[in-house]
Formats: sequence, structure tokens, C-alpha cells
Amino acid sequence: MSSPEQNYRSLEDGIHTDLKDRMSYGNYLQLPQILGAQRKLSEEHDEMLFIIIHQASELWLKLAGHELEAAIDNIENDDFPQAFKVIARVKLILSQLAQSWSILSTMTPADYLKFRDALGPASGFQSYSYRKLEFLLGNKNAALVKVHAHDQAVHRELTRVLGEPSLYDRVLRKLSGAGFAISADKLERDFSQPYEADDSVSKAWLAIYQDPERYFAFYELAEKLVDVEDAFQNWRFKHMYTVQRIIGNRRGTGGSSGVPFLKRALDISFFPELFAIRTEL
Repeated sequence: MSSPEQNYRSLEDGIHTDLKDRMSYGNYLQLPQILGAQRKLSEEHDEMLFIIIHQASELWLKLAGHELEAAIDNIENDDFPQAFKVIARVKLILSQLAQSWSILSTMTPADYLKFRDALGPASGFQSYSYRKLEFLLGNKNAALVKVHAHDQAVHRELTRVLGEPSLYDRVLRKLSGAGFAISADKLERDFSQPYEADDSVSKAWLAIYQDPERYFAFYELAEKLVDVEDAFQNWRFKHMYTVQRIIGNRRGTGGSSGVPFLKRALDISFFPELFAIRTEL
């Protein structure tokens, strides 16, 4: 059994205790604003869990978007090692997001139904950080921007990202610049439209996978992209399954069909050729 002296850590002389008019941890992180932003609309205990899980998810989604924009710049500047690092970070962020659904699933259907009506039409479908992330990865859908027409700044930002080349579009341009015969209509197109798989892209990736030592940078980049899609799909699946567990086949608060709508997202691939070539190798 430990003595009181062994079970006590004294304050070291060098630790700052007088933080008046100085930068503190709470001030740097804006903790009064962040920790004061959980405003329940009911008296139900589990509403706090619901709010915090979604607020924390929004911060992770914002970071993932920030990192993907950096990765796009890295690829544009031929800084592949830094792009690999940043994309690997996005994979881990998505894994962290997927884990959050496990915490939310501790809330039972009865717990959620006690405060669900207070949400009105509010829905995760309206998350602009999520939408931006999808657009950056290449899942373009102009109709989805309409949901944000009420917020001019967000609408303007999403419209910008919608119309710009995605991460994958930038990669295809790099493949073309390296001598691979990528179809011209994949290099210059209306980038607000969904990407469709192309035989010329499949042939380029097949050549890379068949000779990874010669094309190692592109080979490694391809695997990093697959890692991200894998993590994103795990997040999508866990989201769908958690919703199914809590509300069954009820409609979503945002007006969607709920689980059936979420299931259809699982069929969408950001980088279709990278998965298709695995059959051909």
C-alpha cells in the first residue's frame, strides 16, 4: 500500500500559475465558446451526447477538408512525400470519425425519441464540412448545394469547391503530365459534374500497378487514395448502421428516406478505376 508521499505529485516551481493578462490554454483554444456551445433543447440526458458527438465530428470534418486542400496543393507542386503524409492523416481522421458512431450507438431508440422532435428539419445531411469533403474527394452533385442557399458564405464556398478539380482530377492531370495517355475529356471538363470511370485512366493505373518500382510515386499515391476511400466507406457504413440501430426505417429529420438513402451512398466510389484494376492484375 502506497504512503501519502508516494501518491502525491507536488507542483513544480517552474509551472505557471499566474495567467492574468497572459495566454492560457483556455484562451488559445477558445474553450469558453466551445464548451458553452452545447445548448440542449430538452431536459433529456442523452441529448448532450448527441450534441457533443456531432459537434466533435464537425471539427474532425473541418480538419479533414483542411488537410485535403493541402494535399491538392502538394500534388500540384509535385511534393508527393508531403501529400502522402497529409493523405495518411486524413485516413486516420476518418477512422476517428467512424469510432464516434460506436459511442453514439450507446443511445437507445427510446432515448433518442424523447428529444428527436425538437430537432425539427435539422439533419447531418446539412453538414457543409461533410459536403465540402465529398466535393474535394470528387463526389460532385450540384443539387446538394441548394440546401445551403440560406447561408451565403457557405453557399459561396461550396459552389467554389464544386466547380474546381477534385483531388482525383488533379492526380489524373499529373498522370497525363508524366506521359500516360489520359483522355482529354477527363482533363478538361465541367468539374461540377460527377466523375465517370474511363478506360484510359484504368490503363494508366494498370501500367503503374504492373511496374510499381518504375512508377513508385504514383503507385504509393494510388494506395494512399485507396486508404482514404476505404476509411470513408467505413465511416459511411458505420453511420448508416448506427442510424438503422437507433431509428430503424423512419424518415430522416432532414426529409430523406433515412437508412435507404444512406445505403445508396455506399455504392459511390471516389476513385473507381483504382478498385476495378484489382480484378485485372
